[in-house]
Amino acid sequence: MEILKIVLLVLLAITSLLLTLLILLHKGRGGGMSDMFGGGMTSSLGSSGVAEKNLNRFTVALAVSWGLVIVALGLIQSFAGEA
Repeated sequence: MEILKIVLLVLLAITSLLLTLLILLHKGRGGGMSDMFGGGMTSSLGSSGVAEKNLNRFTVALAVSWGLVIVALGLIQSFAGEA
């Protein structure tokens, strides 16, 4: 059970970092982080609608897996009596 908990913690760290990076990659709808890193200049170049849709799908899939990992960690801790 301890090995599963360690694997889930590592998976949580990886998905958290990837989710943060993917959210920052999204096109800004106003003055936010993406404009701070030059998002205003790249929006005039015109990004592909397909690329934006794929980025959205990947972000949602990663967010769902992140949530499932958190639920799994919570269940492991509650059944192990560590809560």
